[in-house]
Amino acid sequence: MDIVFNNSKFEKECTNQRLLEKNYGKDRAKRIRRRLDDLRAVNVLEDMRNVSGRCHELRHDRAGQLSLDLDHPYRLIFEPANEPIPTKPDGGIDWTKVTAVRIIGVENTHE
Repeated sequence: MDIVFNNSKFEKECTNQRLLEKNYGKDRAKRIRRRLDDLRAVNVLEDMRNVSGRCHELRHDRAGQLSLDLDHPYRLIFEPANEPIPTKPDGGIDWTKVTAVRIIGVENTHE
């Protein structure tokens, strides 16, 4: 899968292990890198359902975004980057056709 970043600051952090560990701690930095590697390794978003950990669509004011578990309560937040975004007849994201994602960042979605 193709990965782009929502902003250059987070992209720089994700490509520099020392900076990632400084900003997120060693354990969370390791989990972020693992999740990015998981995303890069799949062909379509649907394949993430077979990877350990939870990948799910967010709802309400975050509809259209997805979340990958890191360490509770933190999540790697991303969205499809395909143009146009593949959708199912019911309006949801068609995971079988998403081949690119935009990484938004790491957040506690429960705040």
